[in-house]
Amino acid sequence: MLNRRQFTASLAASTLALSTAPSFALSGGQAEQLVQSAVNDINKIIGSGKSQNAMIRDFERVFNRYADVYFIALVTLGPARRTASKAEVDAYVAAFRGYFTRKYGKRFNEFVGGEIKINGSKKVKRDIQVNTTAQLRGQSPFSVTWLVSDRSGSAKISNIIIEGINTLTSERTEIGAMLDRRGGSVARLTEHLRKLS
Repeated sequence: MLNRRQFTASLAASTLALSTAPSFALSGGQAEQLVQSAVNDINKIIGSGKSQNAMIRDFERVFNRYADVYFIALVTLGPARRTASKAEVDAYVAAFRGYFTRKYGKRFNEFVGGEIKINGSKKVKRDIQVNTTAQLRGQSPFSVTWLVSDRSGSAKISNIIIEGINTLTSERTEIGAMLDRRGGSVARLTEHLRKLS
């Protein structure tokens, strides 16, 4: 399960920002196209033969393109974002972006030959839910659900759910534990994330 979760998070991390019409017009087809484009870009990185550091840099560019980075970062920060200053939040978002791409970008070599098949989509509250099946070499197929919305002004992936495991919730729990160990200081958390390799 760990490999599956890391695989999906790696894909999601690199996934989110094609421009679309306003939110009322976001369709299932557009959401599916976004997910497919993200997966295609990630597969190109995985198969590029570049060094790990170069792949991580490419991964960060894809993450910034397809993912709703600000939304994801704020959710993982939790209630602390309400008492932090704007400067502290902005610094945290930047540090989180680097931490997230390094964390999952390092797993790319494990997923060479992986495949994602889109099975359809449906609207769920403010999001479009794109249902897919993932296949890793040597493992049985498993379900991956991508949540796409345009709350930030363009269609972006905001979360993925792997066989019922919510990636955003899991990351928030991990970040929350880091914050607790630093006495609730967002500044100290930000500094810690910058240092994580």
